[in-house]
Amino acid sequence: MKNRLSEGARAAPAGTNERPTLKTIAFMTGLGITTVSRALKDAPDIGTETKERVRLVAAQIGYQPNRAGVRLRTGKTNVISLILSLEEEIMGLTSPMVIGISEVLATTQYHLVVTPYRAQGNALDPVRYVLETGAADGVIISRTEPKDPRVALMMERNFPFATHGRTEMGLTHPYHDFDNERFAYEAVRKLVEQGRKRLVLLQPPPYLTFYLHMRAGFERGVRDFGATAVPFNEVNLDSSLVDIRRAAENLLRAPNAPDGIVSGSGSGAVALVAALEADGLKLGEHIDLVSKESQMLLQWLRPEVMTMREDIRLAGRELAKAVIARIEGRAPEELQTLSYPIPTGET
Repeated sequence: MKNRLSEGARAAPAGTNERPTLKTIAFMTGLGITTVSRALKDAPDIGTETKERVRLVAAQIGYQPNRAGVRLRTGKTNVISLILSLEEEIMGLTSPMVIGISEVLATTQYHLVVTPYRAQGNALDPVRYVLETGAADGVIISRTEPKDPRVALMMERNFPFATHGRTEMGLTHPYHDFDNERFAYEAVRKLVEQGRKRLVLLQPPPYLTFYLHMRAGFERGVRDFGATAVPFNEVNLDSSLVDIRRAAENLLRAPNAPDGIVSGSGSGAVALVAALEADGLKLGEHIDLVSKESQMLLQWLRPEVMTMREDIRLAGRELAKAVIARIEGRAPEELQTLSYPIPTGET
């Protein structure tokens, strides 16, 4: 087998940049194109040695099936579309999400296509595009709303999808979510344990579902632990860091300023820390801050900030598994997962 492979490799045309095809593999192995195609599809009438030889050559030359051809033959694209807002890139969520999804797709025939959009635009447009053009076999969306029109449309079309976040529509669909209610509740507990009583929440935009969850956990914690909620509604996690810092500086200079802050994101916490330091306040002495973060930058740069991690890479893996399972016909109620805050120092 070694001699035949090496002879084929020497005889192959050199200096071309053309994409490897079935014909390329056939040329290098000395097999017919039909035999190569059937070997790659694991046809039962093709011998094991032949299959191994074809797969080895395919891997060596970087062969990938032509998506247009696959679509013509099967009606499938072998594409999963991840639709993300640019706000998620700013918050540092895109890279770990893509890595997590890619880890799962690497063992399948599926490829990932990322479609960005701006939250100020129509979030329904990229979903409509996929549905109308057949650009993907499944979709992953995020930033879910309690009554999310994207979910309603895909369920109406019976199109496979998974959401990063839950909805409140009375519809059963695949999702992976982070327990933001538990995060906010535990954050309040941590602050009260530090002797803090006047607490503020830098919260998500009110139209998103996780606003309801985070707000519910914060308010329940304030009641259960005997603290007082200080209003802070001028900005939210979608506001620019400059606006968050300016609003925080104004709040900290006002009468009855907070002595404890809960931040719903690590990027928001950066602006809050800048505001504290601009006002001459010292973390851990004059005020305490608990923040959610998707990476560990705050832990390293400002260890005085108490953090709880949301594992976005895990979310990517769970969402990829859910959408593939839905494509394969699994019931949506079996494809719903929830992850929990990871305190600082735990992995």
